[in-house]
Amino acid sequence: MADTKKLYIRTYGCQMNVYDSERMAEALGVEGYEEVASPEQADMILLNTCHIREKAAEKVYSELGRYKDLKAAKPDLKIGVAGCVAQAEGEEIIARQPMVDLVVGPQTYHRLPDMVTKLARGEKVVDTDFPAEDKFEALKARPQAKRGPTAFLTVQEGCDKFCAFCVVPYTRGAEASRPADRILREARDLVEKGVREITLLGQNVNAYHGTGEGGVWSLARLIRALAEIDGLARIRFTTSHPNDMSDDLIAAHGEIDKLMPYLHLPVQSGSDRILKRMNRQHTADEYLWLIERIRAARPDILISGDFIVGFPEETAADFEATMDLIRAVNYGQAFSFKYSPRPGTPAAERAQVDPGEASERLQRLQALINDQAAAVMQGMVGREVGVLFEKPGRMPGQMVGKSDHLHAVHVTADGIAPGELRRVRIVEAGPNSLAGTLI
Repeated sequence: MADTKKLYIRTYGCQMNVYDSERMAEALGVEGYEEVASPEQADMILLNTCHIREKAAEKVYSELGRYKDLKAAKPDLKIGVAGCVAQAEGEEIIARQPMVDLVVGPQTYHRLPDMVTKLARGEKVVDTDFPAEDKFEALKARPQAKRGPTAFLTVQEGCDKFCAFCVVPYTRGAEASRPADRILREARDLVEKGVREITLLGQNVNAYHGTGEGGVWSLARLIRALAEIDGLARIRFTTSHPNDMSDDLIAAHGEIDKLMPYLHLPVQSGSDRILKRMNRQHTADEYLWLIERIRAARPDILISGDFIVGFPEETAADFEATMDLIRAVNYGQAFSFKYSPRPGTPAAERAQVDPGEASERLQRLQALINDQAAAVMQGMVGREVGVLFEKPGRMPGQMVGKSDHLHAVHVTADGIAPGELRRVRIVEAGPNSLAGTLI
């Protein structure tokens, strides 16, 4: 319709932010907004921010600065900051960037329709509460005829672990789990719209403890119920904490065919001294024993992890302990970062490692991880895997999808449509993807 308003959302950070951006777009869609591809087209710009990376807030302010000319040329343009930086900075965002009209935390975006009404009256809006109501249930979704073959589904938010380096407990709040019936309802709706693979999301997703039939459900019980949905072919979950990797969840990896053989299980360090200083509440040996049990349940599982290098007070011996753990696990993939302080967290006040030394350690760690990942990919050559195709590739006739182990796979063949799940024989391993032929 002619008076449809235009919405541009830029998403930073994790998969949960991707999910949140989709829900914000749906909430604003009910108010007559449709998404556009560039800020120049927009009547409203939303930055959905992440506070995990270094200098996250400063990067948001820098991005906002790029919109000053747009705001000057179009005074009615509304500019909002959402997500974890919004939660952490609050009214300071408007104080530093008066052109910002809206600041909304990750727990209150279901109130966006009411906020839009206030914006239309010329008011500025800051809402960073932790409300009692269920934001997911409060949202009114805009009907969608079709979805892509994969989707994220948030089942748990917040964190009670209080790792010394992390801001999540302060920006996302305490651990909270959605009721099982609402998750199942949303999953069925996604499948009806064409989704074949669902990734369950949570800051500590395996700490899921939602209410369901018969009492409180674990993540394993939720996965078993999701596996009963006709048309849903694949289930994944991320991100997990080692302390919440329960016996029933380990067993599920060996018993539920729809649960894919891929597990992201961050450890952060291989040094017990550093793990204690991080407040991780587990040891390196406990983590290794957990990996052993998981692989006993599902021998072909690919393990992914997270590592922080140069954490305050980390010595050369602490770092070598991390390298030893990596060699013991043999990761198929991992994300690694040089420590950077987060204001308000305990680790930010401690003695920092020399930046040059931390950079050198990070290079060594990433080289080891890259070697392991390349070897895992090379080991896929000759194997048969399932591939869920998602989109056309760069070459004529090429389709790209993800394997059971979350590797990108490209196949050149006629007649493959997005959403098809086919058996593929891997014939070549590249640096970032695998090549295969249909079986």
